[in-house]
Amino acid sequence: MRIGQMLGSGRSADVYELDEQWVLRRYRDGLDATRELPVMSYLSASGYPVPRIGPQPPSAGPGDLVLQRLTGPTMLESLLSGDIDSVEGSAVLARLLAELHTVPARLSPDPEDRILHLDLHPDNVMLTADGPVVIDWSNTEEGPPALDRAMSALILAQVAVDPAGPAADGGRELLTALMPRLMAEGGIPARHLTDVAARRAANPTMSPAERGLIGEAVALVTALSR
Repeated sequence: MRIGQMLGSGRSADVYELDEQWVLRRYRDGLDATRELPVMSYLSASGYPVPRIGPQPPSAGPGDLVLQRLTGPTMLESLLSGDIDSVEGSAVLARLLAELHTVPARLSPDPEDRILHLDLHPDNVMLTADGPVVIDWSNTEEGPPALDRAMSALILAQVAVDPAGPAADGGRELLTALMPRLMAEGGIPARHLTDVAARRAANPTMSPAERGLIGEAVALVTALSR
């Protein structure tokens, strides 16, 4: 496996060019990528827009994952550039969450449980010529859809309440447009918002400043849920 140039870098992983079809996503912090493989395969078979999984070479480590090379901007890039607005962005996010939550759980015996992404925000949506594709399934679990809605809302709220953040105004606009759509899908019960707030506080990739915004972000989501 010949690894080419780095194409992008996130909080916990880097993405490298392999060829015109495939990229290598490599975790930097010891996370095991193999747990994502069956979930993404299951979602792909269900028709949900995820990157195709490529042939995993024998030399790949547990933190490596060969994935389809996607072409196009992230939703975040398109929002920041003005190519799409908050109304369009909120519609896409809400639809991606709603469609995901039609997919039954793979393992859970609870018939109400669904596949959850638990990190679905504009930087994890690629806008390709064939439509939006959801990336980064490292946090995926099975559970109640409201937990996923709560997490997406809280992530956007943290952006919105950050006084030093260049995307604060845009984050607030997007969250304000998104909340009615999430409420129409079943809303965000307080217990799930409390749950995701605790998860965010325990996230090792977040800075102390980001953790300090969680309380205000929870208050904003609560206010917009009324």
